[in-house]
Order: sequence, then structure tokens, then C-alpha cells
Amino acid sequence: MSTEEPSGDPRAALVRAIGSVARNGDIDTILAGILAAAAEALTPSMGAIFVQDPDRPGIHLVAAMGMDEASIARLATEVADPAHPFATAAATREGTFDREATTPDGATFIGAYLPLIVSVGGVEVTLGSIGFGWPAPRVLDDAERSTIASLAELAAVAIDRARLGSTAAERSEWFERMAHTDLLTGLANERTVGRILELELARAGRQGSEVSLAMFDIDDFRATNRDGGSEAGDDVLRRVAAVLAESVRLVDTVGRIGGDEFVLVAPGSAGAVVAQRVLDGIAGLPPVGGRAVTVSAGVARFPVDGTDAQTLISAATEGLARARDAGRGSVGVGAAAEG
Repeated sequence: MSTEEPSGDPRAALVRAIGSVARNGDIDTILAGILAAAAEALTPSMGAIFVQDPDRPGIHLVAAMGMDEASIARLATEVADPAHPFATAAATREGTFDREATTPDGATFIGAYLPLIVSVGGVEVTLGSIGFGWPAPRVLDDAERSTIASLAELAAVAIDRARLGSTAAERSEWFERMAHTDLLTGLANERTVGRILELELARAGRQGSEVSLAMFDIDDFRATNRDGGSEAGDDVLRRVAAVLAESVRLVDTVGRIGGDEFVLVAPGSAGAVVAQRVLDGIAGLPPVGGRAVTVSAGVARFPVDGTDAQTLISAATEGLARARDAGRGSVGVGAAAEG
């Protein structure tokens, strides 16, 4: 290979790399396409892209070409050295061309290493580095250097776009979760419980099966808040929620629907059994602010206590009133079930 002539058409590398970014949504495929474009136009013997992970220190190998598995593993380890050219390029934000080095088998090669930089709000941010190597002797001309610099810019834009997409997806997932979750306890919120109850009642109506609805109320919760403050109250709510989540079946849904009110939607007729299991678990909780933590529960069943959500809720509320009359930590059932 001549040391004076370009090994291919540098412009072709850019066209192919841009096509890779435009056609592919997967960042791994995009970066592999950028390296493949460079290989076709610049014929390096090796190439690699390293990216900084926001959650881990250093830079990490995300794409490589022209190396076997052993060489890739060795390079991924060697880059932990701050003096390594890939690490140096990312740390100093300065590119180097025609850097001579020796491979483990004693061969000499010429490398080019550039940082991956994007501008965010007018501030330059380093995302990693890109580099290529050629067997010596090799001198890169101006067109090849310009092409490598353009490939580095393109890789940086692709990585930044992928991160923005990932952030948007995570935020969307977070908002979706928050829309259905009680922030304090992590249980389903009132809106979600209501929707699930309607779905379970519709399913049970079609199949001729039953649904149990249990409502739980923390005994003397106002006194806990009054004497211990909101922190003590929140502590009790979280502990009760934890017992609820641990006591129910996978097919059941538990949620918080009010200040100290919780609800259980349980397919089948075992609502009273599950409710008693919850109360037994709560009875084992340590006192908070010198007060024992207990919960009363009211249970109703579809269709014997109600044929729609509102009547079933009313029946469970009546059962809860009976439980309060019976004393702390009691379970009351709907009027129809009682009879």
C-alpha cells in the first residue's frame, strides 16, 4: 500500500456512514455501519469506538472492526490506562494522527484517535472516542484526516441522539408509572384500582365467576399523625403497604385509595381469607411512636354483595363499618355474605 495515495474515496465513507445513521435506529448497528464505511474508504486494519457511560467511570468499547475476540478483549482492558490513546483523546478532547505504536506481537502500526464531542446548550460534552490503525508505514493525507474527523462528528451525533431517545423513553415510562402508582407506597393508585375492578367484574360476569373486594382502614391513624407527626404517619402507611404487597396473590391487585385507606381486588371468593392474612401480617409489625399498628377490613363479593363496582364498594364499606364496631384488627363482610 502506498504511503502517499488515499486508499479509497473518502467521500464515499461519509455517504455510507450518513446512510447508516439515517436508515438504522439501533445505535450498535449505526456505529458498526460507521466503522464499515471507514473500512471501505480508508482501509484501516482496525477500528474502534469507545463511549462514556454516565453510570460508570471511564470509556467502554461499543463497536470494533478488524480484530479477533482476544484483541478486542485486550483493547477493552488496556483502555483503562489513562495514557492509552483512546482514553487520552476522550480526556483531552484533542485528536492525534500518525501516532506510532507497537502491537503485542511486535508489529508497528500508525493510529488516528479523535474525541467524540457534541454541543449541548452551547457547552461541549465529550461522549467518547473513535480510532483507527494501519500497518506502518502510513501517512494520512488531508482528505483522509478530514474524513476521519467527519466520521467522529457523525458518531458523536448518533450517540447523542440515541441517548436523547433513551432519556425520552425513560421519562415516558416514568410518567406512565406515576400515573398509575401511589407515590408514597408504590401501590396502585385509586384510578388504577378502579379500572382493574371494572375489568375484573366484566370478566367475572362473562365467566360466571366471583370477585372479592376488600377495603382496609388503619385504626386510630389520626392519633398516630397527631402524636407522631406526618413522618410517623407515612412510616405506618409504608409498612402497611409492604404487608399488603407481600400477603396477596399474583392475580390480586392492591392499592391505596385515600389517606389511610387501602383496597384489594381479588378474583375469586377468597377475599376474606386474604384479608385475614393481611391483618395477621400487620399485627406482627412493631409499634410506631408507641402505638401498635392494626388495620380493620371490610370484604364484599361479586355478585352476592353487588353486581357493579359502586354497589360492591358500598357493601365493602358496610363491612368495614362492622369491623370497626367489632374492635381493632377485625374483618367485616358485606350484608349479603353475612346473611
